[in-house]
Amino acid sequence: MLARRFLWFVAAMIVLVLVGALVYRLFAAELFKRAMVPTVAFEEAAARPPGATYADTAMWIARPDIPGHVALWTPAGVERGKEPKASVFFIHPTSFLQRTQWNADVADLESQQRARLFVRHQASAFNNVGEIWAPKYRQATFGAFLTTQEDAEKALDFAYRDVRAAFNAFLAQAPKDRPIILAGHSQGSLHLTRLLAERIAGSPEAKRVVAAYVIGWPISVTADLPAFGLPGCRTAEQSGCILSFQSFAEPADPKMVTEVFDASTGLTGAPRQGTDMLCVNPLTGAPGGEAPAQANLGTLIPNATLTDATLAVPGVPARCGERGFLLIGEEPDLGPYTLPGNNYHVYDYALFWANLRADAEARLKSFLKR
Repeated sequence: MLARRFLWFVAAMIVLVLVGALVYRLFAAELFKRAMVPTVAFEEAAARPPGATYADTAMWIARPDIPGHVALWTPAGVERGKEPKASVFFIHPTSFLQRTQWNADVADLESQQRARLFVRHQASAFNNVGEIWAPKYRQATFGAFLTTQEDAEKALDFAYRDVRAAFNAFLAQAPKDRPIILAGHSQGSLHLTRLLAERIAGSPEAKRVVAAYVIGWPISVTADLPAFGLPGCRTAEQSGCILSFQSFAEPADPKMVTEVFDASTGLTGAPRQGTDMLCVNPLTGAPGGEAPAQANLGTLIPNATLTDATLAVPGVPARCGERGFLLIGEEPDLGPYTLPGNNYHVYDYALFWANLRADAEARLKSFLKR
């Protein structure tokens, strides 16, 4: 009788685990939103230190006059470029995860530590071709991307104002005769789309742009891209163009992206609903298509704390799938930070680090021949 009761107990526990797993699968997105979206009203974050501007090195994570900054990192066996020929403006992704306020203070140690890790493993892809400038900014919290609340829009607009100020300071301080590479990830790429549409399109600086790497953010081919004044990249050698992709393992469920995307209006004023997203395959440098793992020059495999990484060759395959999501096949084991839906958003740069490095080099070479 005791054994039978024990077996019933084990069976009950298995059922509870299975039911719990099913509930998580069915409601993961909703649970995620509840855990991350702030419940407080939007308030502008204070500038720290008081009165600081982007003329101050303290407002930057990386720039040429900060000795040994994190974007100079390379994995073992990879050398930095010795003669930078471009200036790189890089906007880091979201590193502020709190729901107690809508925007981070740049003095927040936890989010700044994460931002430095992101700059280390993402912006470093470009340190073979240029000097990297990566500003601190009062970023919107992660939960701002999981809701359509008006406060979320206010938080993102507030963050963009910092990015725009940093870019203007970058133009004033970086060598004026050098080509420019623009790059971002996630929230950084969102702000980069506004920068392209509102500040760069039609300006003299547009002629200096080698490429814009708008990675980890959806760009509508019809409702956004025409506002940038630069086309999507069509070949691996083209310069003066835009690259974008969003990485998902298969089976992919991009519902968390498409729900917000389809409910929004593009930068041209046209609705994004049902439109295709720009997908430039990082393994080919061209839109659409697919490439095998052998075409991947190296995927960064981070350690448990994301403080270091090794380059694994070959990396993952890639193909542009339905609506423009980049599909990378079966789930690679890169760490615990995969988002619901098999979304490898956190690893967009890591998955294709070596190819992005080669891509920037090829496009700069073409630009300098013009």
